[in-house]
Amino acid sequence: MSRFSWHWWPRNKNKTRDDTPHSSAGLEGGDRRRLLQALSVMAGGGALAAMPRSATAKDSSELPPPKRALTGRDQAGKSVFKSFDVTPKVVEIDSNPGLTFYELYMTEGVPGLTGHEPDPMLEGTKAFPGPGGTMFRLISYPPRRPEGWKPPAGVTFESALQEMSDKVPRMGDHFERGAPGMHTSDTIDYGVVVRGEMTLELDDGQRVHLRQGDCIVQNGTRHRWRNPLPEPCLMAFISVGGKRG
Repeated sequence: MSRFSWHWWPRNKNKTRDDTPHSSAGLEGGDRRRLLQALSVMAGGGALAAMPRSATAKDSSELPPPKRALTGRDQAGKSVFKSFDVTPKVVEIDSNPGLTFYELYMTEGVPGLTGHEPDPMLEGTKAFPGPGGTMFRLISYPPRRPEGWKPPAGVTFESALQEMSDKVPRMGDHFERGAPGMHTSDTIDYGVVVRGEMTLELDDGQRVHLRQGDCIVQNGTRHRWRNPLPEPCLMAFISVGGKRG
């Protein structure tokens, strides 16, 4: 909650190139390469090895932040715009530059619909809603990294997951250590590609390539995202909390 030409990535249930590194200290050759790949796919960064030397990735900061129109009611009961601006809860992940969460709205239980409810994003956010709750967010995924790209100094796979959990509470807990990028949540997720392209991978290497306007319904299944192009991808998600059977 990226883009992917994943045909270059061999699958092996016993040993894969997704082996999780825990530290960047002393890494050389193949170990360093695996760290870069792990950080890249952890939240949609993309496939490093498939990037030609001549290609340059566009900076997602060049794109205007999306605005959110929030409605409500005035004292006379008439509908009004309470705000039309960038959501007050924008989360940038420093360990994966370009990965940005626009936390738009969330509910728990049955909404009251009085029109006077305070903006829940002023109070903070969470990874996923509880049963019956909802979460509405946009996620801007960074471009596929160009060859030779290095993560910020001192970043490890574990420190990157910890940053995610610190900024979007417990988000990092949903990501697998043995298969970077793979995660599962107790939600139904409705998703749409707003801008760019994305590849969705499920178990056993099953993949589908999504283009602008394509939609997904994620029924609480194990998955990961990758951005296959040298430009950011913006996706919209509505997550509805459920109970795992």
